[in-house]
Amino acid sequence: MSSSLDPLPSERLRVGQCMVDVALREIRAPDARRPTRVTPKSMGVLRMLVDNAGKVVSRDALLAGVWPDTLPSNDVVTQAVTQLRKAFGEARDNPQYIETIAKGGYRLLAEVEWLSPATATDGVVAAPARHLSNQDMPVATEPVAPQPRPVFLPSASRLRGGWGAILGAVAVAAVLAGVLAWWSVARNPAPRLAQPPAEAASGRAFGLESRLITSSPGFEVAPSLSPDASMVAYVAVPPGQRNIAVMVQATTPTTPRQLTRPTGQAEDFSPAWSPDGREIAFLRRIPDQSCEIRIVSASGGAERVVGQCDHHHLPSFDWTPDGSGLIFGSHGVYHDRPGLHLLDLASGELRALEYRASPENHDFAPRYSPDGRWIVFVRNMPVGDFWRLPATGGTAERLTYLDAQILGWDWSPSGRALIYSHHHDNASRLYRLDLETGARVELGLKDGEEPATADDVPALAYVQRSTRFSIYRFDLDDDGEPGERLFTSSGRDRLPAIAPDGRQLAFISDRSGEHRLWWADVDRPESLRLLDGLLPESRYLPRWSADSQRLLVVGRGVGPDARTRGAHGVYELTPASGRVQRLALPLDEPLQAVYVPDPAGGGERVLVVVADPRGRLRADLFDRGDDGWKRIGALEDASRVEVDIRRGRVLFARPGQAGLWQANLQLDPASLRQVHPAWPTPSRYRSWTAAPAGGIYGIERTARCSAQLEVYAGPVAPPPRCLDPNRRAATYGLSLDPRSNRLYVTLVEYDNSDIGFATYQPPAEKLWPGVAK
Repeated sequence: MSSSLDPLPSERLRVGQCMVDVALREIRAPDARRPTRVTPKSMGVLRMLVDNAGKVVSRDALLAGVWPDTLPSNDVVTQAVTQLRKAFGEARDNPQYIETIAKGGYRLLAEVEWLSPATATDGVVAAPARHLSNQDMPVATEPVAPQPRPVFLPSASRLRGGWGAILGAVAVAAVLAGVLAWWSVARNPAPRLAQPPAEAASGRAFGLESRLITSSPGFEVAPSLSPDASMVAYVAVPPGQRNIAVMVQATTPTTPRQLTRPTGQAEDFSPAWSPDGREIAFLRRIPDQSCEIRIVSASGGAERVVGQCDHHHLPSFDWTPDGSGLIFGSHGVYHDRPGLHLLDLASGELRALEYRASPENHDFAPRYSPDGRWIVFVRNMPVGDFWRLPATGGTAERLTYLDAQILGWDWSPSGRALIYSHHHDNASRLYRLDLETGARVELGLKDGEEPATADDVPALAYVQRSTRFSIYRFDLDDDGEPGERLFTSSGRDRLPAIAPDGRQLAFISDRSGEHRLWWADVDRPESLRLLDGLLPESRYLPRWSADSQRLLVVGRGVGPDARTRGAHGVYELTPASGRVQRLALPLDEPLQAVYVPDPAGGGERVLVVVADPRGRLRADLFDRGDDGWKRIGALEDASRVEVDIRRGRVLFARPGQAGLWQANLQLDPASLRQVHPAWPTPSRYRSWTAAPAGGIYGIERTARCSAQLEVYAGPVAPPPRCLDPNRRAATYGLSLDPRSNRLYVTLVEYDNSDIGFATYQPPAEKLWPGVAK
């Protein structure tokens, strides 16, 4: 009998009607929108079944072949086969792929065909990607770039309306750019903004070759490449442990080495390789206690503490080009001081970088350009853009107009381009942005986030997100009751919004192949159905009206109605009738919308979180009159809002800042006050809801509990409750039925996010017409 460790005839095969990529551990069923990634052990079981197709393979043989030198339970085989069946899309009572033989084992029923690279190009599975070893990795670097110029990219909202909308936006932007440039030169001469060409279709022109280099169960995130791209550092939970630690491995699919060993409740984050490749800086955090900036040799050994940080808000940072210091983003080392800060490692001195920083702006993810002349950083979240300033300080200048949720970025080795990820159309995408031409190319690395480049060669590491979410209901009156999983599926269910009547639940899921809005009666699972006519954004919870009849959702229209098809905006849905209406609100960049009762009894108003032209967020209050919607108030610097009807207040978080604030329903400036100084943290600005007794519910992750419910700012502070010791809560939000005291939360079923590694050939230097070198 063949072992699962035998050499592979190929990396791809066809099993029945499904395509299997063994190296990526992906199975694609014919009707599936995307492949399903299975665990390494499940793929090992499949390999043994494939090697013995048509024959019965006993459970003992599977245990010996896939779990050698261990003492696993029989359940591990059952779990692996169950996962394979789900990936193949077969029903247990009608096996087409794997048959269970009572007291015997399992047999593969489907035909098997190993595919050569020439035949594995049928569009179901991509052509094989060749992994470059350290010996055959190209060492050519990109041509050195001239000084980067501002690029004028259309915002995410302007990209939503199709090519007509894009070209219209480009035309308007060109006119405005010319007028603004003339006016600016008349007042104070400055470089003219460059206008970009159309976005390229894919990254194939770069000769991009990639593959995953980690495969351990659980998540591996936050990669950092050594300067020569031979090694990668990242964070993960080592096998048999609960604490997040820094891991190091070669940029090949090899066994990682644990570099740090946090104990107690401590966990390590954000590894960053030094410019000389000898050391790694990282953060060690103990929840609600401390945060330390530490440095350790890349080969291991004693760690040294070089500074302190804010444990409520872990800072983003980068090494200085000479390796003598670290530069930190806002609110990371000082929670009350804005702007970027430099830490000198020799003296321990921490000083602010001299530029016009503002408490209203959150500047984070700073990176020095390869030539050391510039610092580029991201300003504001969740809608942000790239800014730059001289490395010695000076005037910060906006580089892009993306209005995007940026999920990590880094420089290309030449300094002529940025590699970044942002969330668009409910998916994470990796892009290369040429700073001189404004050309933006999608690299084609699906679900890619947190790119990290090497200093010396054109290579990058990234995170490929593969997270599965489910919605759970918790009865908070019964402390011993475990959560109940609702609406089981193989899709990603999230953003649960319970109606005031306590019966109707709206949520967003990709169970139909794309992220759509779903509705159900929580006590009748068979009532589950899709609410058609809208492609929702997946940042914020849908919001119910007080009578539980209508929903407000931000998204874009789909379907036969030409007036709303592709139009981005605030939509009102009536689940009972299926009616979908786009509200004619006078705004361009809606992010979230909620109903607000009129204190005078005049009906409902709508409060909308929007992004202004500066990339700043605010909440605008609208009232509907005979002549349409009228703006009657606003909350400046509001990233997420919630209406607490019981207490007649609007609760809101601020972008990039820890803490929670409130105002009355009229948004009177005199009613503004802070509710809590530290919760939510900036990364969890959506992970809270009003509690019945006047407090705020929030969910934290601790070393002992992955999803721990806390009560903040209330008159009574009950002890924390561990909702789930193993599954962490997503940061997308939660909702509460105050009548039954039932909480609806999105939990992570599993997170198999892996580290990918890619090499590419730099494109030829080409300037957009009219842009001088």
